[in-house]
Amino acid sequence: MFHKVKRVQALPHMRLNVEFVNGYKKTYDVKPLLGRFDVFNDLTQEGLFKLVRVDVGGHGVIWNDYIDLSCEELWVNGV
Repeated sequence: MFHKVKRVQALPHMRLNVEFVNGYKKTYDVKPLLGRFDVFNDLTQEGLFKLVRVDVGGHGVIWNDYIDLSCEELWVNGV
């Protein structure tokens, strides 16, 4: 089952406020991804991090053609 994303907002300290279609809201911390996947290091640029948006169909969030997170990642690891 997909937990589709309805809205996303960039928060300070590399966190995301994510609202899902089912009405639940979670906060997702992007910082732990920095040491694990090099592509996420670009998000330390505050200007880029703030460009986050919901992917077409709500299947995740994206920043550009190379950086994205799935809706399930956000659901499972968000608090």
